[in-house]
Amino acid sequence: DFDSKKKRKVAEIYQALNSDPIDVATLRRMAISEGGLLTDEIRCKVWPKLLSVNTDDLPPLPGKELREDNKDYQQVLLDVRRSLRRFPPGMPDDQREGLQEELIDIILHVLKRNPQLHYYQGYHDIVVTFLLVVGDRLATALVEKLSTHHLRDFMDPTMDNTKHILNYLMPIINQMNPDVHDFMQSAEVGTIFALSWLITWFGHVLSDFRHVVRLYDFFLACHPLMPIYFAAVIVLYRGQEVLDCECDMASVHHLLSQIPQDLPYETLISKAGDLFVQFPPSELAKEAAQQQAERTAASTFKDFELASVQQRPDTVLRQRFRERLRGEERTKSILTKPRTNRFVKLAVMGLTVALGAAALAVVKSALEWAPKFELQIFP
Repeated sequence: DFDSKKKRKVAEIYQALNSDPIDVATLRRMAISEGGLLTDEIRCKVWPKLLSVNTDDLPPLPGKELREDNKDYQQVLLDVRRSLRRFPPGMPDDQREGLQEELIDIILHVLKRNPQLHYYQGYHDIVVTFLLVVGDRLATALVEKLSTHHLRDFMDPTMDNTKHILNYLMPIINQMNPDVHDFMQSAEVGTIFALSWLITWFGHVLSDFRHVVRLYDFFLACHPLMPIYFAAVIVLYRGQEVLDCECDMASVHHLLSQIPQDLPYETLISKAGDLFVQFPPSELAKEAAQQQAERTAASTFKDFELASVQQRPDTVLRQRFRERLRGEERTKSILTKPRTNRFVKLAVMGLTVALGAAALAVVKSALEWAPKFELQIFP
């Protein structure tokens, strides 16, 4: 039953946390599989491991002096003041206002320490999620690591890389449902309806906080482009609604921009992971008119994942050696063989079918991207 499954999952998570080296691959699978990481208490322990953040060496809390002569302060202040609905309903005003002050300080602290990053509207929707789950000090460290990796493309001076990521949406849809793809192309709806989904990791558009943190479990365990795959499966899930719509830009945009709140999240998460394996970013790059690959977060994900796994490096090096021997031929065979054969491969790796192909994706993705990130190995 559900309770016994939950107890087994909690036990497996803590076993992975206490193993030496820390079993990051299992933590990823737990974050992806049904129910995610289950509680905020567990997220406080697992999220830092997924982001390779050393909780024994957290930065001091940011001070109010960051607000003086800060070019972003006024915009951050306006956005945070408008974020009332992102806090739990019924929260006392003084508590919420205190959290809003902490939210401002975290954002300014990350921007101050990383001048190459540029604030964008919607960034606060991601930061507030971390603040509510793990508290201000740990949130500061996690958000800084996330901002220099998964979110980096959104924090460029221009939106070029963000537009590039959005360009992956239609090729994914085309692979799975050409009729929906062609209809959307005829309507000239574009991809702007998914912009707020992408840059806030759906935090801005989902009203139930439980669904938001469930998606964050998933995205933190996966490749930086997984949110665009999840956006694609939402469109595909609503495919018949799209086809029943008037074939004009305004009608289709209005339909798609109103995201349903009762989505079957676990089913869509599994499907998004499955699509990532079937149609990895490298296979879609030409269709997406890929720009300079080395400028995107995707190009540095191999080394980011290695950094998280190499909190003790011995097992990772063995895995990396084995994967190199298999090479690209194994990847091609997985992508071209029937679906049932792919699930056999998952089972051989000790992963259940319930995890979907996303589990394979996150375990494999550490070895599929160019090494450019300086490894940080923590004891």
